[in-house]
Amino acid sequence: MAAGSFRKSIALQLSKVLDLPPENLIKSISAVPVSKKRQVADFQLSIASVIENSSGDCLAQDLHLQAQQLAERLQCDSVVSAISAGPGTVNFTINRELLAKTVLQQVWKDGSEYGVKSELFSTVPRQKAVVEFSSPNIAKKFHIGHLRSTIVGNFIANLKVALGHEVVRINYLGDWGMQFGLLGVGFQSFGNKEKLKSSPLQHLFEVYVQINKAAEDENTKKLAKDFFRKLEEHDEQALSIWKQFRDLSIEEYVRIYKRLGVHFDEYSGESFYQEKAQEVLKMLEDKGLLQKTIKGTGIVDLSEKKDLSTVSTVMRSDGTSLYITRDLAAAIDRMNKHSWDTMIYVTDKSQSNHFQHLFQILKLMGYDWAERCQHVSFGLVQGMKTRRGEVVFLEDVLNEVRSRMLQNMTSTKTTKETQDPVETAEKVGLAALIIQDFRGLLSSDYQFSWERALQSRGDTGVFLQYTHARLHSLEQMHGNAELTDVNVSCLQEPDAVSVLQHLLRYDEVLYRSSQDLQPKHIVSYLLTLSHLAAVAHKTLPVKGSAPAVAQVRHSGVGGWSLGGGPRLLPFLEEGCIRALPAQPCHHWGEYEPAGGGANSQALTWVELLREGRDCCSQLCLPERAALLDPPKTQHSLRTTALDPGKHLVITFPSKCFKSKHLSI
Repeated sequence: MAAGSFRKSIALQLSKVLDLPPENLIKSISAVPVSKKRQVADFQLSIASVIENSSGDCLAQDLHLQAQQLAERLQCDSVVSAISAGPGTVNFTINRELLAKTVLQQVWKDGSEYGVKSELFSTVPRQKAVVEFSSPNIAKKFHIGHLRSTIVGNFIANLKVALGHEVVRINYLGDWGMQFGLLGVGFQSFGNKEKLKSSPLQHLFEVYVQINKAAEDENTKKLAKDFFRKLEEHDEQALSIWKQFRDLSIEEYVRIYKRLGVHFDEYSGESFYQEKAQEVLKMLEDKGLLQKTIKGTGIVDLSEKKDLSTVSTVMRSDGTSLYITRDLAAAIDRMNKHSWDTMIYVTDKSQSNHFQHLFQILKLMGYDWAERCQHVSFGLVQGMKTRRGEVVFLEDVLNEVRSRMLQNMTSTKTTKETQDPVETAEKVGLAALIIQDFRGLLSSDYQFSWERALQSRGDTGVFLQYTHARLHSLEQMHGNAELTDVNVSCLQEPDAVSVLQHLLRYDEVLYRSSQDLQPKHIVSYLLTLSHLAAVAHKTLPVKGSAPAVAQVRHSGVGGWSLGGGPRLLPFLEEGCIRALPAQPCHHWGEYEPAGGGANSQALTWVELLREGRDCCSQLCLPERAALLDPPKTQHSLRTTALDPGKHLVITFPSKCFKSKHLSI
């Protein structure tokens, strides 16, 4: 890791002056965030982290004085070109040529593992993690909380895998309970086998709504209780109906999750732990933890003074288990089955109390590994509705984001054609949805806005996707061969240095996300990288530059664009490259079909610039354009022909690229 080699060099010099082991100083040396002022150092050491007895009430001027004194004792060398003191920090500037060469070589060497091989992770053991997320309830609304659990859990699993950990992804379905008694009775009255097979989630929800309306009738309630009792008694016919509901629902979930780029290693559920939950109750009783109330319910006393001020109910008065009892059984079973090192539950923060009780009971039962269980909670999302109204199913959200993004693409004249615009719209739209969700702390509530999420400018997923696609396009154009002899003099401009400085920070950002499991660190880093790349793209043009300069500039400005960051976040994919909305600085020649009128459509025949930079030598138009006469303006076309894909291909003469009308 480039940053690692620089940190080690700085730590070695500091260790001689401070008489501390260099390995103790490594994590106190951090990369400096890029500033708009440009004139910032590359690394800094916090004085408070290395000076003994530097309490919180230590005066700022004292820390600054100590920083000055330490800076004066240090010397520049072949790695560090400048040392200065800041407010409580000592700042180090790396030799500019060495910075460019080291960062570029490290990026190309590590590829998608850039940042992962950092010494920051050297003391982090590889572990086996179980991540439980999504967990919808069959036949009930797949609300926004389940969607957020799905994308957050998927991020955590991706992050763990990227860092070399083994991950088991579990979807713990709500597939048991009295609602299946209602559903079983309801299907007999309102069910349709064909609808069940074609759209199980939608149809089961419709049946559930209808039977709930009828459940006010005492006879219906009795029938529902009887059906669920048969399920608990393993009646073959009742179990067969329940199994069909569950299996068809899972098939539908798998299809929908695939659209999200999400997969699971295991589909579990409450139904798996009915009998095991009874074993848990027996264990609680044997350990003297289970107490009976006057009403006959079973509770566990969680209070410190054992005065029943805090209790958790684990058993109904009829002896049957509750949700938390089945969670206890599931946790124990997963440890026996997977021998995990850590288990992470991803749900909304309203369940925080439930998981506190769960982990406390496990500890009381003697399971020390309960301390390695973690609840990652998230806040509520408000305002996410489709044009038709309230969000009901995950697929409603997916269809809505695809529809809105496709509309944005088709209404933007500069959107380039793609083989599958619908698929592209979905991927770009989902990236927008996910980035908006990940920009803040997971625990925060936020107001969702379709308009804000799908904006093409600013800190949005669309902008991130667009930048990624544009850099990938340049990579295809100029090649991605590794540079063995880097001409670092081409990367000394301030905008190039800013990109290099930002790349130095990635391992620290990755490490921070690995510690608190917050995606906002990586998202913020990628958005900043995109903005820096966009600025550098204007001031350090790749196109029109000498081949050697173009290749080095592309490597410095965008070589990392397909690296580690995007693979932690879904939908930054090559398939989206050519369909993202462009905003050209120039339009050269418009042609209106003969006949004019309100139904005619003006066509932009030549669009050589994309954001004022991306030139192309060919333009593909739909087959209908072949019926039109080519425009006779400014420059004649060299050839026109239909390609096998039924598009009119227009090849421009080379002199077009030297036109005074273009700024290349």
